[in-house]
Amino acid sequence: MIFLDNIATTKPDERVVKKMLEYLTKNYGNPSAHFYQLGRDAFEAVVCAREKVAELINCLPDNIIFTSCGTESNNLAIKGTIYNMKSKGKNHIIVSELEHYSVLNSALKLTGEEDLELTKLKVDEHGFVDVDRLARAIKDSTALVAIHHANPEIGTIQNIEDIGRICKEKNVLFFVDAVASCGHIPVDVEGFNCDLLSIAAQNFYGPKGAGALYVRDDISLRPLLDGGFQERGLRAGTENVPAIVGMGEAASIAKNEMPMYTERMKRLGSKLIDGIRENVNFVHFTGSLTRRLPGHVSLWVEYIEGESILLWLSLKDICATSGSACSSNIMGDDERSLKASHVLSAIGVPDDICAGSVTFSMSKYTDEKEIDYLLKVFPEIVERLCKMSPFYNK
Repeated sequence: MIFLDNIATTKPDERVVKKMLEYLTKNYGNPSAHFYQLGRDAFEAVVCAREKVAELINCLPDNIIFTSCGTESNNLAIKGTIYNMKSKGKNHIIVSELEHYSVLNSALKLTGEEDLELTKLKVDEHGFVDVDRLARAIKDSTALVAIHHANPEIGTIQNIEDIGRICKEKNVLFFVDAVASCGHIPVDVEGFNCDLLSIAAQNFYGPKGAGALYVRDDISLRPLLDGGFQERGLRAGTENVPAIVGMGEAASIAKNEMPMYTERMKRLGSKLIDGIRENVNFVHFTGSLTRRLPGHVSLWVEYIEGESILLWLSLKDICATSGSACSSNIMGDDERSLKASHVLSAIGVPDDICAGSVTFSMSKYTDEKEIDYLLKVFPEIVERLCKMSPFYNK
């Protein structure tokens, strides 16, 4: 099997799995139980993991709040901020059209429940937010600006430092969703000038079920869960120690090894783009071809649907995706959705074409032979499906 859907999840590093097993078998204590050694060992493991995650994104350990995933981190950042800012007359939030559903739907829910005013910033054909347009959108009532670092569907990396600079100048809180980017390209909360930032372990060779939210020292959030006082009182409930330990180990490995595997992924991504451009007709690449995630290739093909391409790729033992992993089953198992991707619609791809999108995303485990095989079978699949399409004019 050739796995090229690493934007949805990555294979956990064997060193991460080995570290986690210690806390699933031998060191299984509850970190809140400080009166005996087993509990203290678990507590120390969480402390150590927090330090490793903090080092990856250049912050202090106390600024890291562990969560269950990127979605929970995004919900806590947005809802926790707005619930506390309303009393200060701040009821306006700015997002881009391309944000993840956990950001968009959190903001949309607040528009009904909390009388939140929502501004969705338009993007250009490559998915970039216009910094001047953002500056004009900020007003006295703006509580938060939420812009992702990189888009998982089209791979575009935002000019996040410029956005952060504008927010700092305007004295507005800035939240960055870095789930797609962290562990693949440098993420630096100081360089970003951000107040909140979310990451998820499964996207950088760690376990599912572990996420984190960076919260700047002076930021006050209202917790989503009522309960105990874990995670500075912002995330009640017994910590998932094995997953947190795994996230810490994955963060440490990424910190030390990212430059090495990132360069190789960039080279393989360029090879795939060049090979498809030379050998496949009716292909249109999406996102920026210069500022994009390493090893990320996204495109759409005229005349054919992305799901048809994915099925034929699967028959050839290749795993890829069409659109976002969080939206592929938006209408449930009994009624698969062919709704146009909100990301592709935002960058100007016609709705009747959006269903033909395909995304290939590589990992540090992807090798050149796998890309060679994909370049062999992909043109054949596209040619076959074009000939089957009623819209294809031979």
